[in-house]
Amino acid sequence: MAARNVARSITMDADTRQQVEAFARSRSLPHALVVRAKVILMACDGMKGIDIAEKIGLSRVSVSKWRTRFIAGGLNGLYEELRPGRPRQIEEERIAALIYKTLRSTPRGQTHWSCRTMSESVGLSKSTVQRVWNAFGVQPHRQRQFKLSNDPFFVEKVRDIVGLYLHPSQHAMVLCVDEKSQCQALERSQPSLPLGLGYVQGYTHDYVRHGTTTLFAALDIANGQVLTQCRPHHRHQEFLSFLRLIQHNVPEELEVHLVVDNYGSHKHAAIKGWLARHERFHLHFTPNYSSWLNQVERWFSLITQRAIRRGSFGSVKELVTKIKEFVQAYNEDSTPFIWHATAESIMEKLSRLCQTISGTSH
Repeated sequence: MAARNVARSITMDADTRQQVEAFARSRSLPHALVVRAKVILMACDGMKGIDIAEKIGLSRVSVSKWRTRFIAGGLNGLYEELRPGRPRQIEEERIAALIYKTLRSTPRGQTHWSCRTMSESVGLSKSTVQRVWNAFGVQPHRQRQFKLSNDPFFVEKVRDIVGLYLHPSQHAMVLCVDEKSQCQALERSQPSLPLGLGYVQGYTHDYVRHGTTTLFAALDIANGQVLTQCRPHHRHQEFLSFLRLIQHNVPEELEVHLVVDNYGSHKHAAIKGWLARHERFHLHFTPNYSSWLNQVERWFSLITQRAIRRGSFGSVKELVTKIKEFVQAYNEDSTPFIWHATAESIMEKLSRLCQTISGTSH
C-alpha cells in the first residue's frame, strides 16, 4: 500500500512571522504576494491545505507550491522567479546609434524625426523605433516654449515676489492682478454636437465675431478667491477703476500687495498718483517675460479651458454673463494654488537652462 503524501509543517521564529504578517496586511505590495503570505500564516497555524485553498480561493496545488517554496527559501520563496524572455534581437550599438541620431540630427529638409522617417533611415520597423523612444523618454514630435528674462533686476524681483508667496504678512493681503484682454465673443456658425457614447463633443471650426471684452482679475493667494471685472477697453482708466474695486473689497486695516506685470497702464502717471494717495497699496512687478511668476495666469488658463474656449456666445453680454457665472461658482469652492518653488531653486533651474543653451552643460 502506497504511503500518503503528508504536508510538511511550517515553523517560524518571531521575527519571520512578524514580517509575514506585515506582508499579509500590506496595501501597497502586489496582491499575489499578500495572498501567499496569508497562505503561509494559515499553514503555520495548522490549517489543512484543502481548507486554506477553499478560504483563499486558490487551488490545492498552488497552496502546496507556496508552502514548499517558503520552507525552502523563506520570504524570498514567496516571490515569482524570473522567467526567461525572448532574447534581444537588436544590438545595443544599434539602439545607441538610434538615440544619438534622434538627439543630434534632423532629416533633410525637416525640423524633427518621425517614426516613419527614422525607421527608413536606420532600417528598423516603426514599432521598434517607437518602443526605443518610449523607453528612453524621447519625444521628437513635441516641444516646449521658453523665454529668458532680460530684466536687469530679475533676481531682486524674483526674491521679492517669491517671498510674498512663501512668507506672506499676517496683516496684509497679497493679490495677483492682471488683465486678460481680447476675450472674444465667438458664436459658432452651427449648433454643436453633444457629447455621446463613443464620440466626443463636436463644433464647427468657423464662427461669427461679436466683439471682445477685457477681464480684470485679482487672485487672493491665501484662499484662492478671485475678484473680477469686465471692461470694454484695456487702458489705465480701466485699471484705475479696478484698483478702486479692490480698495472697496479689502478691509481698511490690511495692507494690500499687488503682483502685476510690466504693462504700460500699470505704470501710468495717473496710477502712480493714485498709489501715492493710497499708501497701503504696494505694487510688485514681475520681471520681463516672467508672467509665470503671477499666479493669476494659472486661473486665466482655468477659465479659458472651462468656460470660454468651447462656448458659443451671441454677444459680448452673453460672454460677460458666462464669466460671472464661472467666477461665482469658482469662489464658492475655491482653493489656493500651492507655491513650492524658492528663489534659490528658480535660480538653479535657470542656471541649468542657460548652460544647456550655451552648450556648456555636461
